[in-house]
Amino acid sequence: MLEVEVFGERLAPGAPAREEIRRLCELAAASRSTEDGHVAIEFVSAERIGELNREHRGKDGPTDVLSFPIDGAGSGAGEQRELGDIVICPSHTADLGEAIVHGMLHLLGMDHETDDGEMLALQDRVLRGAVR
Repeated sequence: MLEVEVFGERLAPGAPAREEIRRLCELAAASRSTEDGHVAIEFVSAERIGELNREHRGKDGPTDVLSFPIDGAGSGAGEQRELGDIVICPSHTADLGEAIVHGMLHLLGMDHETDDGEMLALQDRVLRGAVR
């Protein structure tokens, strides 16, 4: 089972309900043959995501979404896999659902900066509900 924790919702008025956030994460995970794990999603201010972008990517200014994958293994016997964290800045994101799926695909090992369009094509199929 996929466990999804959501933080900072007050910064994301109009964000999808927790059930929809979970559904989007599950669809993205299923598209990569992943059925279980833990992911945390946090909605943050432009200032905070700008700090994270500078610290972790060496890029100045805010961005829409950042993903921080973890090794994907549980920390002990019977423990859930830690997929990682997704950080979203609602004020720099046109579509929060798209940002959630995008972040999940990054946590699951995809990278649109190095593939030949596979990640963004899969992202589109997941968002259209064509992937289950």
